[in-house]
Amino acid sequence: MSDVSLSATGRCRCGRVEFEVHARPMVTMACHCTGCQRMSSSAFSLSALFPGEAFSVTRGEPVIGGLHGATRHFFCDYCMSWLFTRPEGEADFVNVRSTMFDNAADYRPFIETFTKEKLDWVSTGATHGFEEFPPQEQFPVLLQQYAEAAGG
Repeated sequence: MSDVSLSATGRCRCGRVEFEVHARPMVTMACHCTGCQRMSSSAFSLSALFPGEAFSVTRGEPVIGGLHGATRHFFCDYCMSWLFTRPEGEADFVNVRSTMFDNAADYRPFIETFTKEKLDWVSTGATHGFEEFPPQEQFPVLLQQYAEAAGG
């Protein structure tokens, strides 16, 4: 986990949408909910959480897809790659699909969520697992543990 750099770039599959971050992730995750399984066409989605001000789209115009509610999922309008999510709430965070980063291998999941919906043959190697989302009161501890494990 200590290999995650302070800046990173990424892009959709076709390259029409590019983005960058200028911060280390606050935490990395795998989500096993059936919604993520369907949106990623995989057994789970992988993501890294960043403060909103650390993230920017540098090329292209992503579009909203998936669910169209308070939580907004952004995709490339051409290749339909799921790029990032802006979760609902008062704080400005961006949950970037870590497989879209150029250095995707550096974003090993630290927590996994919705393990109650996990396909029984899946293993992520995450340090912590939760049947749903972690309780809000546990987030400060999880973020601190991730920062320590990541060398920051």
